[in-house]
Amino acid sequence: MSEEAGSYLHTTTAGGLFALVRDGRADSRTTLSRLTGLAMSTVGTRVDELIRAGYLVETGSGASRGGRRPRSLAVATDGRVVAGVDCGARHANIGLFDLAGGKVAGRSLAIDIARGPEQILGEVHRAILDLAADLEGDVALAGIGLAMPGPVSVPDGRVVSPSRMPGWNGVVPGALMEAISGVATQVENDANAMAVGEYVATGRKIADLVLVKAGSSIGSGVIAARRPHRGFRGMAGDVSHTPVADAPSVLCSCGRLGCLDAVAGGVAIVRDLRTAGVEVVDTAGVLELAGDAHPLATRLLREAGARVGAVMASVVHFFNPQRLVLAGSLSAADAFCAGVRSSVYSLCLPMSTDGLEVMVSEAGADGGTLGAAALMLDGILDAAAIDRALRAHT
Repeated sequence: MSEEAGSYLHTTTAGGLFALVRDGRADSRTTLSRLTGLAMSTVGTRVDELIRAGYLVETGSGASRGGRRPRSLAVATDGRVVAGVDCGARHANIGLFDLAGGKVAGRSLAIDIARGPEQILGEVHRAILDLAADLEGDVALAGIGLAMPGPVSVPDGRVVSPSRMPGWNGVVPGALMEAISGVATQVENDANAMAVGEYVATGRKIADLVLVKAGSSIGSGVIAARRPHRGFRGMAGDVSHTPVADAPSVLCSCGRLGCLDAVAGGVAIVRDLRTAGVEVVDTAGVLELAGDAHPLATRLLREAGARVGAVMASVVHFFNPQRLVLAGSLSAADAFCAGVRSSVYSLCLPMSTDGLEVMVSEAGADGGTLGAAALMLDGILDAAAIDRALRAHT
């Protein structure tokens, strides 16, 4: 997206100017004027309004371009925090973030998702409160972003036919967590949340990216034109049940044979190693074996990567992203990543891969919590909502 003068004419309200500061595209009145084409006097009036309302603060002076040094602008933090929660089958990563998106606390909580939604969400809420209680000063929980390891329908936020979440089918986790916590909750599929987290962690500069979450199972999330793309019912990016050509006819949880998840996920690699007589318990064990140059573990990781890459090659052809991000525990294995890259570059046309970046996640283990929290903050700090609030106080 161009940053020439007048490129952001749709963001000329006070809320729109706030969004430019929050997204990191502007840090001064001068930059806001240049991006939007608004007169400095108009920008000054609206920025002053945002400062008085507690949305922005001045943080000092920026770099001079020949004249007086501009005063830097930043999102105000007022003691409110949002929680980002990335739930897995055996653990939940929890982060607390201030209104500027800065992480102020975090922990990992051991869970068993099979114990059911009421118990798990209750445990998560108690852990959030414990984290908040350890922070200095008056802290208020403003919302919870919840990333779930299963399909989440749009627009109702209902978990639909999750393969490894017994007791969760048809549950609306957001409504349940709101009843438990008393604060607004937004629910997202974990791969989508990780894609948002990657977008935020890399400075919101990559407008079109696809993230592959490769751990015990395989999923993907899509950022299109700087926004998460969920599709008509929230199933965009669900590559788990894509048939893989020439793969073994392994029965998948969906009842079909040869799905990507069944032949390339961490559970599949553990299964194949055990079948070969190798003692391994989980994906972490696979990675440990590969780290010790175990030949079969290394080969299976590379084959899994190649199968993921073969599916993602079609996605790259269709969507033409700028970046393909490898995340999840399997992305820590060089053999897996090499397999993905090999398939993508060999199966895609040069025009599709010209400039394509295939890289390991920069957000890392924080991607899910960061993305879940960012989505919650997007609701709290929405430009239109800020404009409505400002009008209500005038």
